[in-house]
Amino acid sequence: MDIKSDISILVSSFLEKNFNLITDDIEIQNTKKEFTGDLTVVLFPFYKLIEKNQISSFAKDLGGNLVSKSEKIDSFNIVGGFLNLIVSDKFYLDFINSIKDDINYGKSKTVEETFIIEFSSPNTNKPLHLGHIRNNLLGYSVSKILEANGKNVKKVQIINDRGIHICKSMVAWKQYGEGKTPESENIKGDKFVGEYYILFNKIHNEQKKQLIDTGEDKDKAEENTQIMLDAKHELKNWEKNDKETLKVWKMMNEWVYEGFESTYNLLGVSFDKNYYESQTYLLGKDIIKDGLNNNIFYKKDDSSVWIDLDDEGLDKKLLLRSDGTSVYMTQDLGTAVQRISDNENVKGMIYTVGNEQDYHFNVLFKILKKLGYDWASYLSHLSYGMVDLPSGKMKSREGTVVDADDLIFELIQNVKETTENLDKFKSNKDALDYEDYKSIALGALKYYILKVDPKKNILFNPNESIDLNGNTGPFIQYAYVRIQSIIKKYNNEILINNSYSLNEKEKEVIKIIYDLPIVIKNSCNELSPALIANYLYDLVKSYNSLYQNFNILNSESKESTSVRLLISLKTRDIIKLCSELLGIDLPNKM
Repeated sequence: MDIKSDISILVSSFLEKNFNLITDDIEIQNTKKEFTGDLTVVLFPFYKLIEKNQISSFAKDLGGNLVSKSEKIDSFNIVGGFLNLIVSDKFYLDFINSIKDDINYGKSKTVEETFIIEFSSPNTNKPLHLGHIRNNLLGYSVSKILEANGKNVKKVQIINDRGIHICKSMVAWKQYGEGKTPESENIKGDKFVGEYYILFNKIHNEQKKQLIDTGEDKDKAEENTQIMLDAKHELKNWEKNDKETLKVWKMMNEWVYEGFESTYNLLGVSFDKNYYESQTYLLGKDIIKDGLNNNIFYKKDDSSVWIDLDDEGLDKKLLLRSDGTSVYMTQDLGTAVQRISDNENVKGMIYTVGNEQDYHFNVLFKILKKLGYDWASYLSHLSYGMVDLPSGKMKSREGTVVDADDLIFELIQNVKETTENLDKFKSNKDALDYEDYKSIALGALKYYILKVDPKKNILFNPNESIDLNGNTGPFIQYAYVRIQSIIKKYNNEILINNSYSLNEKEKEVIKIIYDLPIVIKNSCNELSPALIANYLYDLVKSYNSLYQNFNILNSESKESTSVRLLISLKTRDIIKLCSELLGIDLPNKM
């Protein structure tokens, strides 16, 4: 029932028959709210193609032709270069009735090519923080949106489990840990290890200051503190497979993995496969070796390996350090090749990583193309802006990062306290439990973050996120609970009379429901859950206006009750579907 396509065909036929014009440049929009109409044909492109003396009658003739040729169009009006069409109530009633049992309306019915999406991808030297929350929510939601568009999706992460940053935590624990463990200190494993990363930087800064005070150059002091030299030595030992180093490394990583898994469960995200830098960096080294042999890369006098991308406007990029140890690019090359090897029919691989890494991924994709991998054209970077709290920016090294778990638990407590202070709650016998509060709090967090275009920075305000009256998750969840309550009270069959005359509010909700497939498609093309979130807000806001202005159950007639109940039913289904695409759970009560 794609009415825009039908109208486009009729417009094309009219142009060819009356003006001998063949064009694909036919733009049909939803009519702006300040004008009367449902769909608008943009006329300006046609004015350039016809004689000036024909322009005055063109719009009127086209509008009349559409009304006469299509039962779906009742009437039209003209505003400047816009032909506004009024779609028949029967069309919208037939539409809403045709999808009443389709709980997956808007989703693709076929499964096509494989898409790999990477998200989270943490370092094993600190717990997940607010920035990781945006990454995880964005990556998981995009994976659900891809699935809704018929993609076979593989959700993966690369765990950065090796490198100098990991060695910093190891050295600090070895020198100052006194054998303590997460169990002995009763602390979550990732937080425990993160404290030693902070301790490393604290001691490093103290030692650096001492070197600078004795006349050492600042840059040299940065690299030559004793604890930094110890960390570099630890990294060399790791790459030499030193048994004692590997033992501590495995133990501390296991502590962190347990902590990560707890946070992922709390956020409601999951992965189909984990990749580990420790397992892919050697493949990366082999790829670099092949690139050297084929003169794609070059070696400097200090034995470090580079690629010259000056002709691409990207400068020169280090691929291997002079001591032979790898860098992020090394493992990213290996990981990309490994993932393609692990999956069939891959037509897309999406990296969900913050915009501070735009340059890195631009370089990565260029290198893979130069290496001759055809699938390099399928790679894309889902670049997103930073997220901070009103209190200011976060810094991992200084310990000012907002811990993901702490933020979520504080939000749950905030929702509980806010709810219990409401008059409605005090008189409500059906009290909420912890799972309800958690569902509302996580819904608030997820919606607040996902409603923003990924490219934009976010200032996350916890209090704003739980407001029941704004563009928020709880606003959406409350509408769902309300509609569920309405539907439970009605036990009769819903029968639609397609000669029924829709009022303005009923028609507006149905029109928004009708647009769901194109919204799901566009959100996939743009890799933007924000399109889903803001569509959902428009739907709920429009439905609430219907609810507030017209009685649903005890309406003026059986026909209007059936129409409004069917609208309520489909609104509920679409709230559920869109919430699933956003990774948001819906509570049973609020």
